[in-house]
Amino acid sequence: SNLKPISSLEKQHIFTSDIVLKNRPKSSLSSSEDQEKETHIDLSSVSFDGIAKSGLSRSSHLLETEKGKSYANASLKDLLLNISDVVPATARKFLRFLVLKPENVLEILVGFWFECEKVGFRPEKVETLWEIFKWGSKQYKGFRHLPRSCEVMALMLIRAGMLKEVELLLLAMEREGILLKSNEIFSNLIQGYVGVGDVERAVLVFDQMRGRGLVPFLSCYRVFINHLVKMKVTQLAFRVCVDMVVMGNNLTDLEKASFHDVVRLLCRNRKIQESRNLVRKAMAFGLEPSSLVFNEVAYGYCEKKDFEDLLSFFTEMKCAPDVLAGNRIIHTLCSIFGSKRADLFMQELEHSGFRPDEITFGILIGWTCGEGNLRSALVFFSEILSRGLNPDVHTYNSLISGMFKEGMSKHAKEILDEMVNRGIPPTLSTYRILLAGYCKARQFDEAKIMVSEMAKSGLIELSSLEDPLSKGFMILGLNPSAVRLRRDNDRGFSKVEFFDNLGNGLYLDTDLDEYERKLSKIIEDSMIPNFNSLIKMVHARGNLKAALLLVDEMVRWGQELSLSVFSALVKGLCASRSHIKACTGLLEKMPKLANKLDQESLNLLIQACCKKGLVRDGKKIFDGMLQRGLTIENESYTTLLMSLCKKGFIKDLHAFWDIAQNRKWLPGLEDCKSLVECLCHKKLLKESLQLFECMLVSCPCLRSDICYIFLEKLCVTGFSSNAHALVEELLQQGCNLDQMAYSHLIRGLCKEKKFSVAFKMLDSMLDKNMAPCLDVSVSLIPQLFRTGRLEKAVALREISLKEQPLLLFSFHSAFISGFCVTGKAEEASKLFRDMLSQGMLLEDEVYNMLIQGHCEANNLRKVRELLSAMIRKRLSLSISSYRNLVRWMCMEGGVPWALNLKELMLGQNKSHNLIIFNILVFHLMSSGNIFHVKRVLDELQENELLPDEVTYNFLIYGFSKHKDVSSSMYYIAAMVSKGFNPSNRSLRSVISCLCEVGELGKSLELSQEMRLKGLVHDSIVQNAIAEGLLSRGKLQEAEHFLDQIVDKDLVPDTINYDNLIKRFCGYGRLDKAVDLLNIMLKKGSTPNSSSYDSIISTCNKLDPAMDLHAEMMARDLKPSMNTWHVLVHKLCQEGRTTEAERLLISMVQLGDTPTQEMYSSVVNRYSLENNLGKASELMQAMQQSGYSPDFSTHWSLISNLRNSNDKDNNRNSQGFLSRLLSGSGFIKFWG
Repeated sequence: SNLKPISSLEKQHIFTSDIVLKNRPKSSLSSSEDQEKETHIDLSSVSFDGIAKSGLSRSSHLLETEKGKSYANASLKDLLLNISDVVPATARKFLRFLVLKPENVLEILVGFWFECEKVGFRPEKVETLWEIFKWGSKQYKGFRHLPRSCEVMALMLIRAGMLKEVELLLLAMEREGILLKSNEIFSNLIQGYVGVGDVERAVLVFDQMRGRGLVPFLSCYRVFINHLVKMKVTQLAFRVCVDMVVMGNNLTDLEKASFHDVVRLLCRNRKIQESRNLVRKAMAFGLEPSSLVFNEVAYGYCEKKDFEDLLSFFTEMKCAPDVLAGNRIIHTLCSIFGSKRADLFMQELEHSGFRPDEITFGILIGWTCGEGNLRSALVFFSEILSRGLNPDVHTYNSLISGMFKEGMSKHAKEILDEMVNRGIPPTLSTYRILLAGYCKARQFDEAKIMVSEMAKSGLIELSSLEDPLSKGFMILGLNPSAVRLRRDNDRGFSKVEFFDNLGNGLYLDTDLDEYERKLSKIIEDSMIPNFNSLIKMVHARGNLKAALLLVDEMVRWGQELSLSVFSALVKGLCASRSHIKACTGLLEKMPKLANKLDQESLNLLIQACCKKGLVRDGKKIFDGMLQRGLTIENESYTTLLMSLCKKGFIKDLHAFWDIAQNRKWLPGLEDCKSLVECLCHKKLLKESLQLFECMLVSCPCLRSDICYIFLEKLCVTGFSSNAHALVEELLQQGCNLDQMAYSHLIRGLCKEKKFSVAFKMLDSMLDKNMAPCLDVSVSLIPQLFRTGRLEKAVALREISLKEQPLLLFSFHSAFISGFCVTGKAEEASKLFRDMLSQGMLLEDEVYNMLIQGHCEANNLRKVRELLSAMIRKRLSLSISSYRNLVRWMCMEGGVPWALNLKELMLGQNKSHNLIIFNILVFHLMSSGNIFHVKRVLDELQENELLPDEVTYNFLIYGFSKHKDVSSSMYYIAAMVSKGFNPSNRSLRSVISCLCEVGELGKSLELSQEMRLKGLVHDSIVQNAIAEGLLSRGKLQEAEHFLDQIVDKDLVPDTINYDNLIKRFCGYGRLDKAVDLLNIMLKKGSTPNSSSYDSIISTCNKLDPAMDLHAEMMARDLKPSMNTWHVLVHKLCQEGRTTEAERLLISMVQLGDTPTQEMYSSVVNRYSLENNLGKASELMQAMQQSGYSPDFSTHWSLISNLRNSNDKDNNRNSQGFLSRLLSGSGFIKFWG
């Protein structure tokens, strides 16, 4: 196809300020006669500072903020309407009066809180509640909120993150002399401040709380302590933890973990005495610290080398260290004071309950062998055996080394045999010790045997040509050519060192001092396992898994990793993405070393964690680097921000974004491209534009590429209107758009269906004698046709073809598409013939467009011609064309043609076979040709195709539309048995059908299955079933059905109960009608005016009816004349004549004319109340509305006038009566 994507075209610059014209290649897509030279971008004179703010300002009307409308200065009516989708019944009660009493505010707040507990918290509504709360305070001087209102308001503000408002509320209460004593509020406020990282405010609130004698919740203590530990605020963490221990009862494992973290923090800051005091206090208050806590204190004392205090600590606490801590203590003692002191200390620990294991004795054996005390080593070894423990391979290695050191090589072999008999295979290290020992003792025959054993065990490879002894020398790190065994043939045997088995006198021809030194070192180093060396060696070979196992073993032996080995291991693990989790685990185990890592290693860690998706670990390391003041690389910022964005951690993203901006972070161009796309996908336009500005300001040489990236990404992610606004800002700065920039914008605008703006952009291009890129141009042409802009399409084609005549085919194809979509199939055919006459090779796409166009025009002859041509040319019919043809054929009675067409399509592409059958099934069903469907389904089986979800849904929907209930139910059962769920559309259709044909029981059964599967019941389903039940007089069952839908949360986000509301009102079920009205409001659907009318007319209580009327008016719904009449009549009946009059006035203001009966009711009531002035005014208003008062109304007024107490001035009274009768038209009426 000639429709190539832009990426395959010549890449052009996006913006130009001064266009420098040079020779341009003929393949360029530029269509301007002046654009014969290559563009050069010079933006050096343009200032880009503040462009992000300007761009946001220009597009502010386009942005949809999550916060929504601000209600800072809203009226009470608007505020109440805003929360009516949460608490409609409560909000309704106060819309009429627009005055709130303190108890009213409490009712609103408690109602909102209670509803949120049921359906989920709505933080976006809390701002509205806060405005209602403040509005109440401003009503009149002396208004005071109830303390409970303040508590509930504070809790909701905290939950919504409005912490400043909480403090304002607490301050206002204190001024009024009210001191809140709510643990919950203060606890939540502390947690809120911790959540936003404001430790200072959290501490102030904590102190204020404790000053009032309030105790925080355990969860508050835990969150607060954890944050202080994370920030390494040692002294404060200690103070809060002491308070928790003293005040807290029944600490959970979570709080105990926080306690442990504080102990560890104190110990690592060498505050051992404080940690000891904390543990002592905890135990005094009944808290039993875990072994982890005791271990931390033990490690702290070990680091201080204060073993006397360590022993007294365990004695005081009446506990003992676990084996890991005990081994660390024994190893440390051995390394400082020797094995004898360590042994005595171990005995003291055993008195406290310490249970040494085989590793403990192994440590002592290693050190005693190193000290030359082989006897003690053997005593410890026998202790291992007597206690039923299993010696470790390193223990055997130590004993073998000790034997060789003491010249007891014969016993070394016995140790080896013991080791093998116990099922412990010798390692490479074991054989290396044996080789070193035998070579040192000049027992080379035994050394050769050891080499052979190593080969048999698979530890080394030994060919038949290799000398075992030379191989042994190599294993020991000796050069075989420099170590020679020679026979001394001199009679005096002056050089003989030893004799072989045959009695030959032999000697070593080598540097004996170096030889002895190396072998002695191997033996000495093997007495105490050096895990750092072992890990370093294994890591160097790339065996990370083995290195991690050695780290675990090292901990058991009481040894610590060196910083250099730890750092090398971390870097190695970072380089291997499959070991990132293990790396973060290593950091958790060894936080002291982690805190000493250099910035290079930490940057690698951040990047590796984020790329692996371990964002929280990356964030933690990032925070640690900030605390230590280390340099964070640009790539670390980028990977962290990218990961936070991808994971949707927007709050964290904003926090780290600000840090990155303040530290002048700048990503690379490719990273920038990925990050912008990610930000746009998350609708973070502000951050995208900030990055855009930073890149433009900081990278002047890359400005055109930067602009290209941002425009492209904004347009492909749904921000084309914002991109347009940004471009306008750039244009104002002196930039000129080139072809590629226009193309990006138009492409994005078309994708978002914003064609009017796209056409304006096109007009700007055409005015400049420019045309968009090919793909944009050909996609625009059909849209231009649709809107009657044929001349613009022609102009676009002409400009494009001036320099690119080879694009004629693409434009002809686009014009054919344009003619077809506008119903001008004949015009399309003419152009088609012209293309054929010009010898163009037409492709499938053109034929498919023409077929669809002629289908729309019902031109059977043309369709046949085109199909025949396609078959002859072996062109493929598209699925879209097939769908149109089948629909047209089925509707026009050409089912046999549709069946034959199906055969043609099946021969084209087997991957679409099921789609082909599904399309045919759907249109056969839609056109009423059901009897052909069975044949198609049989063919489906013959072709060994299984119906899919689409097939079943088409069948279910189709049969239900034709009232074939049994078939619909059959296919529902078949579909469910295959593990598919019917679509809502199918279920809706079937249930409606069942209700229509009187199969209400089956519809309820189907609904029950839907409920069990958690499928939402839309308006049609609920209305069909409920109305079916109501029609049979089953009111209680209908209510129960609707209640079940609500209880199981199966009501969709938009629901319509208008008909049901009227039906329930008709049956006198007012409560249920109001309940349905409230559900509609909670789901964001506004009931129509007839629903309100029905409820008001049915309502026997006047005030609820008036509340509903006020809500109608607030929602701009027009009450019916009957509603007005009912309310006026009831108000007059209850003597609330002034309110009745206000309703008449409201009617007139809305453009309605009250009926004569309404006027008469109010006039008569005023007359009865002897309010003759009001009665007269209303009679005049009644007359102005075109009504003549009837006799009863006049007589009511006259009789009340006669009974008036004003009898002192008969003349004046007569004058008033005369004026009244004259003004009301009575004299004229009777005259």
